Amino acid sequence: MSKHPIPIPITIAEGDGIGPEIMQAVLSIVKATDAPLAITKVEIGEKVYLKGHPTGIEPETWNAIRTSKGFLKAPITTPQGGGFKSLNVTIRTALGLYANIRPCVSYAPFVDTKHPLMNVVVVRENEEDLYTGIEYRQTPNTYHALKIMTRPGCEKIVRYAFEYARANGRKKVTCFTKDNILKLSDGLFHKVFDEIAVHYPEIENEHWIIDIGAAKLADTPELFDVVVMPNLYGDILSDVAAQIAGSVGLAGSANIGVNGAMFEAIHGSAPRRAGQNLANPSGLLLAAVMMLVHVGLPEIAATIHNAWLCTLEDGIHTYDIYKEGTSKQKVGTKEFAKAVIDRLGKKPKLLKEVHYSTPKNLAGSHNEKKGATQKKELVGVDLFLDFNGRTEELQLSLQALKTSPLKLSMITNRGARVWPDTMSETFCVESWRCRFISNEQGKAVSHQEIINLLQVFSQANFDVTHTENLYTFNGEPGY
Repeated sequence: MSKHPIPIPITIAEGDGIGPEIMQAVLSIVKATDAPLAITKVEIGEKVYLKGHPTGIEPETWNAIRTSKGFLKAPITTPQGGGFKSLNVTIRTALGLYANIRPCVSYAPFVDTKHPLMNVVVVRENEEDLYTGIEYRQTPNTYHALKIMTRPGCEKIVRYAFEYARANGRKKVTCFTKDNILKLSDGLFHKVFDEIAVHYPEIENEHWIIDIGAAKLADTPELFDVVVMPNLYGDILSDVAAQIAGSVGLAGSANIGVNGAMFEAIHGSAPRRAGQNLANPSGLLLAAVMMLVHVGLPEIAATIHNAWLCTLEDGIHTYDIYKEGTSKQKVGTKEFAKAVIDRLGKKPKLLKEVHYSTPKNLAGSHNEKKGATQKKELVGVDLFLDFNGRTEELQLSLQALKTSPLKLSMITNRGARVWPDTMSETFCVESWRCRFISNEQGKAVSHQEIINLLQVFSQANFDVTHTENLYTFNGEPGY
């Protein structure tokens, strides 16, 4: 039945906890279709962490993943403490897997849900935002995290969302941001969304502020079709969307880049359920379906997906979705896989039958463009200080320093302006942001002048914990 005389190289990792059980169940289903795959198994996760690899993956494993057409990964356990990094984040960023795709579909009436019409795809940016994990402890009571947003990163994921909608017959793409507060970072994401949307006139587009958008998604998900978001919002809301559709345990996801792809269930390793033949393999199975489509086996993907839908319709359910009156038989992991295998070739009667075709390479659809040349000028600096004292004491101490050609223009504490316009009710800690700008409005300053300012602070025994240069771009403040 194969049109691929040469087997397609695939890498799999069984992961931790329930991972080995659900992977074996999924592989038994895939192998029953005679899918032309050459499977290489690698070890990642908890055992590798505990061998001394802080990312949970050994150096030689990378080559197996990079040379395969798809990487199917079961959930892993990240040990607590010890400086261990998220393996998912490491793989996504190292391999440039910038697009995370999570279909969240209801299967009513066979899986309990309050939203029987839900069919939402969350497209999540995968490499930037707070997920870069750049954090610092700067005072005994203060921790900083950097939110990184780039124009190329925003352009890639927004264009992917529209290309996905076009390729899959979707009618609308919705953007969620918090740009009423984060005017520069989330503002960039919203601006890029608006710029790209005009190139897809056949697809409706809209923007929601993340808080009301999340409320609407949870209450009325049928209003949405494809939703595109920055990394952190997408991580949170894709789990919410999967749960209100019926169960996080039923959702698979794809991580797509120009030169690679990783597929996984969105749930965790659930170590307390390991080894009991209880776990639902559906999330990983639907991730495998996405992988089969990605590597050019859409017919096999549809065969498995439709058999899985038939299994749900027949009421053969694992414990997590079993419900008296709806379900007919509670089964374990192995038995559920066998039920799917027994239904290969069958079509669902009530749930919508799925069809797949070989997809366009959506990850390569973005246009790499350099931004227009802009005049960038250094006009000041924000100095972050560890200072124990009152606002008035700090302000007087700073104004006594010889800081020309820079002058103190503002002091904030935890983002709240405390000088000028000091208010006694404002709560302050020992971390202060002190803004110095050019004495002459609009005049650029030099890096040497900022270095001189730092020397003044050093000589005055101020503890400068962090600096941020202030720039204008074509005369517009970038701060």
